[in-house]
Amino acid sequence: MNRDSDSLKQVPNELPHSRAVRLDAFVDYAPGSIVSRTLVKNAAGTITLFAFDAGQGLSEHSAPFDALVQIVDGAAVLTIGGKPVPAVAGETVLMPANVPHALQASERFKMVLTMIRG
Repeated sequence: MNRDSDSLKQVPNELPHSRAVRLDAFVDYAPGSIVSRTLVKNAAGTITLFAFDAGQGLSEHSAPFDALVQIVDGAAVLTIGGKPVPAVAGETVLMPANVPHALQASERFKMVLTMIRG
């Protein structure tokens, strides 16, 4: 099932300053859902941690800025400009600005999404 960003579960609290954390443990999976947690948000951009249950995804959309996806657990298939890009834990994908993209959880997975404005 695909989800639009309006239906994501947002977990409050940004990343704590001056403290080491395990990103893979910083957000929990929820059955049949996508959970997000904003780690950093300021005028320069945002860094958000997501947890996708198996089969969940985001429908095709585009963004006005480059976006960096870092898979921290599991596996997903990103579709960028119509081309599938499989990615697993430990891999990073740069999605270019203004190019339609979508993603689908091949299995449960967690990712960090970094968007820098400008």
